[in-house]
Formats: sequence, C-alpha cells, structure tokens
Amino acid sequence: MQQPFASFKNFLAENLIYSHFNSTHFQDLYICMYTHTLAYDPISCSEIWFHLHENEVKTTTSYHGKVSYTIPQTITPKAVSDSFRNIQNVAKCSPTCTKIPPSFAQALVHYSTSTITPQQTIQEISITKNILDQKSPCNFLIFGLGHDSLMWSALNFNGRTVFLEEDEAWIAQIKKRFPMLESYHVTYDSKVHQADSLMEAGKGQECTMVGDTRHSACQLALKGLPSDVYETTWDLIMVDAPTGYYDEAPGRMSAIYTAGMIARNREEGETDVFVHDVNRVVEDKFSNAFLCEGYMVKQEGRLRHFRIPSHKDDPNKSFCP
Repeated sequence: MQQPFASFKNFLAENLIYSHFNSTHFQDLYICMYTHTLAYDPISCSEIWFHLHENEVKTTTSYHGKVSYTIPQTITPKAVSDSFRNIQNVAKCSPTCTKIPPSFAQALVHYSTSTITPQQTIQEISITKNILDQKSPCNFLIFGLGHDSLMWSALNFNGRTVFLEEDEAWIAQIKKRFPMLESYHVTYDSKVHQADSLMEAGKGQECTMVGDTRHSACQLALKGLPSDVYETTWDLIMVDAPTGYYDEAPGRMSAIYTAGMIARNREEGETDVFVHDVNRVVEDKFSNAFLCEGYMVKQEGRLRHFRIPSHKDDPNKSFCP
C-alpha cells in the first residue's frame, strides 16, 4: 500500500483539473499546504485531505475515465485544527461540478510543492479567509507582494486583488513567475525612527478630515499611489508592508493611516482592514490610533482585524468611536 502522501500526490496529479470536489475543500487544502513546510511535515496535508473526504468518496475517476484511485478510508490524522474539522460535514459536491479555475489550480500546485515558510500562520490567514468567504469576489488591496500573494489572489477568485510593493526588483521577479498578479511599485518617504513625530503630526485636524487622500495636507497620507487605488471602493485592505523592522526602513505608519482613510472615504458600507506584525511597536500603536480600537473586530497572533465604516454619510462622525 502506498504511503498517504504518495497516494495523495498521485490522486492530486490526475484529478486536479477535473475534480469532483467543490472549491471550499481545495481552498482549505492548499492553505494547509501553504502553512506547512512540506519538506519537514509531508503528511499533515494529505491526512487532512483524506480526513475531509473519508465519508464522501470511495473511488474518484478522472474526467476521461482513464485513471481511478481509491482514497484510503482508515487514515486518522494526528492533529487537525478546528477550522478543518468543521469542513468534514460539508454537503457532497453537486453532480454538476466540473473543474476548478486554472488560477486556483496553479496556486494549489505552487503551494503543494513549495518549501518556503510563510510569514502568517494558518490561524492568522484564516481570519482574512473567513471574510473573503463572505465577500469574494470583491476588491482586495494589499500593501506588500510576497510568497502569499498567489494565495490571496486565488481566494478572491473573479475579484480584483491589487498588490503595492516597495521593491521594484522583487516585483519583476514575481511577475516572471506569476504574470497574472496585479502589482504596482510605490515609494515611501518615511523612516521607522520618525514614528513618534509622525504620531504627533497625525493628531492634527488635517489628519482627521475625511476626503481623497491624494489631496490631504496630512504628513502621513500617501499621495503618490496609482490613481486607481484612490478611485476604487475596496472591500478588504491588508497592510503587510513596507519593511518595518529596523530604524532606516520606511515603516508602515503611512500605509496604516492611508488604509484607514481610504476606508472612511468610501461612499457607503464598511471596509475590513487587516494589519500584520502588530507585535511590533509601530504596527501596534498606529493601527490602534488610526484604525481605532473601537473598530477592532479581532486579533489573532500578530494579525489585527478592523472593520471601518464609511464616514461620508455622516460628516459629524468622530474619527474613532
């Protein structure tokens, strides 16, 4: 009998495109792959796969009926998180299921063969994924272009996911591998060692007035982003860049402030804003000050989730609740 991971790889290779499983299963599977370094923990995701489907599928045949694999029915995972445990009760896929989108397939293959350790944990990723489950397809703006970018784009299938990155060389490298990702180069004038003075500047009236950030007089406002960034209504915004772990780095002061102001400036509704690395002083203080503790929904590990309503429908609404 084949080892579980070997059996899983064979099954995946033959059935990836013409799968009988719905996309929710695949989403959680490749999030598992992404958050496990397979070189060190090769069994984890295959066991989750088998666990999810042990009561659903006995034998699965490829689209043309040429290859058939029997999924082991007796494998018990060593450890399965609650988020995966809940999925085992998902209803069977409809007979009308055909195949998963090519972009999703590419992401799944990429993360199943990657040995790169992610910057976010599975618990942190799940916070944003849960919101994408509710809102996608949607408009998703991300400060930062990284190893998780293909995942975010795939999870927002049929939506628009835009990445803002400070490193032009890194953008070129990623575009060679994943040309379908929409990314733009941005520059930052700030430095981490200026954080205290920028915090003081942010208390000025010019920094609490809601409006187009391009025309803001606030020192924290990012005014040189692509025009489309200011003109799009973003459903989700994630701040996971720019670099902020040493004094001469640009820091995330302006990115956090601008994300909050873009959310407030939408015509109506709410924007979910996520800030990563809140274990650091800048991310902690600036997210609480400019995204507001009163708008915070949840914190998981180093990820903080805020839900910021439009302020345009009520000019008298206070900057923070």
